Amino acid sequence: MKFSILAPGGIAEKMAEAVSGLKQIEKYAIASRNMDKAKTFTDKWGFEKAYGSYEEMLNDPEVELVYVATPHSHHYQYAKMCLEHGKHVLVEKAFTVNAVQAEELIKLSEEKGLLLTEAIWTRYMPSRIMIDEIVESGVIGDVTSLTANLGYPLKHVERMQNPELAGGALLDLGVYPINFALMAFHGEITKVQASAVMSPKGVDWMNNITLIFADGRMADLHSNMLATLDREGVINGEKGYIEIQNINNCEEIRVYNEERKLIKTYAVPEQINGYEYEVLACEKAIKNGKCECEEMPHSETLRVMKLMDEIRRIWGMKYPCE
Repeated sequence: MKFSILAPGGIAEKMAEAVSGLKQIEKYAIASRNMDKAKTFTDKWGFEKAYGSYEEMLNDPEVELVYVATPHSHHYQYAKMCLEHGKHVLVEKAFTVNAVQAEELIKLSEEKGLLLTEAIWTRYMPSRIMIDEIVESGVIGDVTSLTANLGYPLKHVERMQNPELAGGALLDLGVYPINFALMAFHGEITKVQASAVMSPKGVDWMNNITLIFADGRMADLHSNMLATLDREGVINGEKGYIEIQNINNCEEIRVYNEERKLIKTYAVPEQINGYEYEVLACEKAIKNGKCECEEMPHSETLRVMKLMDEIRRIWGMKYPCE
């Protein structure tokens, strides 16, 4: 499969590293609005072609799957452009700015019979299945609640501060605790509570989110772009709890009993860097003629986007591009 990247930046570097370790994936093309940047990236990672405009690359009939690595504010625009040019698309998280944009893209992909999926890597990792199996084993009994957090000092990153680029903690960091909760708890959310500390420019620097589910379970979530957090997820049950070390890329799973004694640890499989699982899922879905990946179906992408829309409604936070 001929793999291409639209907008080579920091996150694209990680994706290039991942696909460099996959023999079945052909590193085909890089498109940037700056030809020198495209050539530099192409030479560094061994891609075949460099393009100085996005449309020029999308007019290349050899391009099969395009990874969209722009800021959040431009995901909709360029994912739509890819689909209109007949390309399968892997869109970096957060999928779009809001659910309306997401719904339009999904409808277009299904009309054209093209794969469209969200690059939220934790949905594709083997650790997701491992966590589900541990919970389902009953070792910690009936699960009632969970907590999860993610935070890095990113105040210096311009796009994170810029409302025009859909900056703030929610779309970049908060999406991970939210996905962690929705992977563990599958039922209907009946109540959402959310608070945030806003920047002078009007994006959320940090936030707290509480989700209450129809079955009575509760998820408490926190994301923060001003501080280094432990990135831990904890799933609580009547007989103990499970600690997930680093919800952003699980490093180890630890199970504790009701005396809070560690009873078992689980190592996760070795990986290139974690991004490879998204690409392999795309390859499988495309071969099977699917418009979505089973690991992150369109229904779940929409569920996350609608939830983040509701959270921002509570805050009164709207992006200029909406």
